[in-house]
Amino acid sequence: MHNKSKTKTQSKVGFKNVTENTEYIKLVHSGEDYFLRLKEIINKAKKDIYLQTYIFENDGTGNTIAECLKKAALRNVNVYILLDAYGSASLSDGFVQDLQQHGIQLRFFSPLFSLNNFYIGRRMHHKVVVADGSMALIGGINIGDKYHGNKNTEPWLDYAVQLYCPAAEDLQKLCHDYFFKKGSSRKILPVLHSAGDARIGVLQNDWLQGKTEVCDAYTRAINNAEKEIVIVASYFLPGSKLTKALKKASTKGIKTKIILAGISDVPLVRRATEHLYASLLGQNIKIYEWNKSVVHGKAAMIDNKWSIVGSFNLNSLSCYGSIEMNVEIQSVEFAKNLHSNFEKVINECSEITLDTLRERTGMFKILTAWVSYQIVRTSMLFLTFIPHLRF
Repeated sequence: MHNKSKTKTQSKVGFKNVTENTEYIKLVHSGEDYFLRLKEIINKAKKDIYLQTYIFENDGTGNTIAECLKKAALRNVNVYILLDAYGSASLSDGFVQDLQQHGIQLRFFSPLFSLNNFYIGRRMHHKVVVADGSMALIGGINIGDKYHGNKNTEPWLDYAVQLYCPAAEDLQKLCHDYFFKKGSSRKILPVLHSAGDARIGVLQNDWLQGKTEVCDAYTRAINNAEKEIVIVASYFLPGSKLTKALKKASTKGIKTKIILAGISDVPLVRRATEHLYASLLGQNIKIYEWNKSVVHGKAAMIDNKWSIVGSFNLNSLSCYGSIEMNVEIQSVEFAKNLHSNFEKVINECSEITLDTLRERTGMFKILTAWVSYQIVRTSMLFLTFIPHLRF
């Protein structure tokens, strides 16, 4: 347990008025909000920067962040970048070499093939940056134009959390271990740190290494819910344990709302998710579709006191295949802020009811959704099994 904060930040973006005694957490949205904060963290770093992300695009947004990182390296900040070999496969050799020539240490997590393992199903799915063990951003937002948006295009709907508290030190230790392949992350247990009036802990999910903290936290929180559950979920295909927990909560009279993709970057997964609609609606679970942009968020709020944000999707690939990292937050203030944002999103969504579902689904669409579900579920099970195999 750490002492509570004595002062609060007055800056809307970043750390401009943060003192050494300040501890705080803040909800961050995809778009300009996230990338302004990311640039400020990089620009303010004095010793070390660890950036780990699934996708780093060679586009306007990616190049802007790359320039900030190169400037940090030129002022003798140690910069360590870990990218997923599949998610960031489009990066050119020239782009990577340019970063390395500026003194940045960069490596890719797991090629698709290696001498010992077949890595397709096990990906490094983190989206985190931490500097000097004290300031961090963690969430579901990759680095690229689609997550930033522009005047004519909405950014993908997603969230992150900005940290200036002892939990950032945990994040840096974990990022260091993943970058240098230390493996000691398996020994780091989740600890709830103080951040002002909040308590926050870093959670890992790496089933192959025996880490199921994110999946367990979701299940435990849903099972303990008393009044309300609100979830934003991309690629929503929960396993039996989470599905049963959600349905059980709803039958107990707990208001349960799920915000899903009306537009998806993976249409097959969206159609597979539609297969679940009738079952969920039959249990009085409310479903809302966001149609202004792609839903990429992975966040939840329960009873206006517990929240979770990170890279973890509610599907078997995140549960049993990928390496994920989230933050769990026990804070009434943060939960109310997240809940307020969720309600604004819901007001701009299309609600799916049993009546509207009947109107838009004929036999062909029902069959298509069922086939899509079988294909996606089988593919995910296959991909989560593959990392166990050795040649």
